[in-house]
Amino acid sequence: MSDPITIRKLIDRISSGDIRIPAFQRNYVWEPDQVSFLLDSIYKGFPIGTVILWKTDNRLTSEKKLGYFELPEPQKDYPVNYVLDGQQRLTSLFSVFQTELKPVSDEWVDIYFDMAAEENIQESLFLALDDSEVDTKRHFPIKTLFDTVAYRLATKALSDDLTVKIDILQDKFKSYLIPNETFETDDRNKVAIVFERINRAGTELNIFELLSAWSWSDQFDLVEKFNCLQEKIIDHGFEEFCEDRDLQLKTCAGIIAGKTTPSSIMDLKGDEIRDRFDEIERGILGALDFLKREANVRHYKMIPFPALLVPLSAFFATNKVEGISYTPKQKSNILKWFWRALFSRRYSSDVNERQAADIVNMQGLKVDENFDFKFPKDDIKVDFVKSNFSSGNANSKILILLLNASTPYSLLSGAKIDLDKVLKKASKHEYHHIFPKKYLENMGVSQSEINILANICFLTRADNNSIKDASPAIYAARIDSARKAEYLTSALIPPDFGSLNYEEFIQKRMDMLEQKAKELML
Repeated sequence: MSDPITIRKLIDRISSGDIRIPAFQRNYVWEPDQVSFLLDSIYKGFPIGTVILWKTDNRLTSEKKLGYFELPEPQKDYPVNYVLDGQQRLTSLFSVFQTELKPVSDEWVDIYFDMAAEENIQESLFLALDDSEVDTKRHFPIKTLFDTVAYRLATKALSDDLTVKIDILQDKFKSYLIPNETFETDDRNKVAIVFERINRAGTELNIFELLSAWSWSDQFDLVEKFNCLQEKIIDHGFEEFCEDRDLQLKTCAGIIAGKTTPSSIMDLKGDEIRDRFDEIERGILGALDFLKREANVRHYKMIPFPALLVPLSAFFATNKVEGISYTPKQKSNILKWFWRALFSRRYSSDVNERQAADIVNMQGLKVDENFDFKFPKDDIKVDFVKSNFSSGNANSKILILLLNASTPYSLLSGAKIDLDKVLKKASKHEYHHIFPKKYLENMGVSQSEINILANICFLTRADNNSIKDASPAIYAARIDSARKAEYLTSALIPPDFGSLNYEEFIQKRMDMLEQKAKELML
């Protein structure tokens, strides 16, 4: 543990450019009331936590402002200390007490000590006030505590009792010591380990932002690049992919290094990311386009295992501006791989290893359509009878995509299901029981048996409301006889379902679902 540091010394070190905010840190987000509470804790002698600094001779080319202030450049060839943990606290203290720099924004609100408030262990004696709210007879400006001239002027009109009270206040802040730990290294992998351990302690630190710092230059900012890419991804209907920074990084590593382990991500070089980002972008957009066009996957949240996007992006990654044009045979192989990956639950475990193997396959297929592609086994590891339906879990998403592949009709109205709308919502209210829930409850069937995958289909809301708790025999008779076979086939429902008991129906429906799965995996 390094020697504790006073607030005055902290401000001097920040003002001199010694302590800085790296680009991979999140933005300053504290509200004025949080800053007031921090000052109240210091005033009452409470601990405010340890600050962790990273000391290095290698300056990062990308750094953040410290809150609302642009920091001066540090002394030349002098080590700098980047804040790993404690940014919000340090930024707050600097913003409150420094008097040399002007904020680059007018959002900052000064903090005042309420001289008229009674001492209370629970309630804060510090307030964030706009200029119009300040009563100089009651509110003392905290920013003057370390400025001798400003402090003398601020206390000049106070009574002797209040002057003594403010002198005690000043002394508490002058003598308060902030514990800090300095971590000295030029090895970015060690820095990543520290980050990961701080993460486990509950502090949100972002490896994506860390890598953006490694890859940054005057011509390239990884965060900005992905933000621009996100606009294109949203246009494709896969906006949730934008929130998965981990998958984005794995895609970068998969395309550049052919593997997605944490070490391969941390070993990515800035110039590699910069030089190949257009290739990475085309890979991601090509993968999403393929799923939408060829597999009718309309939205990211309906992909049971998003990890499969990494090898798929590796296939579509290219330097060609026009992207990858795939042959019918390549398309067939990719679809076969996709469906086998789903039904075998390939990406439910050993993800990094399987991504690496599939990347090799995809890159080989991209070069030669006759490449000896190693497909996943055609095992069906989705249990349509024992698995319960919940639109958020992988097995349920697999069922939805399986039904989606048959472009189903709603049973009574014959309306084409608006799959784009249904899949985007991904709500349980968009999927309905073939043997109605109330009907089965009245027969004494348990919830776990009612909500199984084999009893779920697409129905329009109007059809579902019309069916209510009617027995299958009753509502099956209402289906247009001329189109009944077509409607039931599209929904993968046995043609005689209305005459079956529930157990018989489930067995036949499971057989139909598995048969369709096998067709897709051929």
